[in-house]
Amino acid sequence: MNEQKLMSLLGLAQKAGKIVSGEFGVQGAIKSGKAKLLIIAIDASDSTQKEYQHLAKSRNIAMFCALSKEQLGGAIGKALRAVVAVTDEGFTKPIVTILKA
Repeated sequence: MNEQKLMSLLGLAQKAGKIVSGEFGVQGAIKSGKAKLLIIAIDASDSTQKEYQHLAKSRNIAMFCALSKEQLGGAIGKALRAVVAVTDEGFTKPIVTILKA
């Protein structure tokens, strides 16, 4: 996985308004059906990872663990972030391609 490419793409998605971050925002995006992809920080707590894995599975949303909380937050110009949701299919496909590489 190319971390720099992933962080750049997340930054572009954030500028385009296609990223939701923060616990309540991400849960809202999942429940409203807007979330297309979840990225959970590799250093997020076990309970956080389990919670979002369950939500992603129940709503059939692609989910990956990648980057640290610091990298995830930095990529989107925010403080530490344990989870972000991508809400646009156009950004989801290239991000998944990078995550699977």
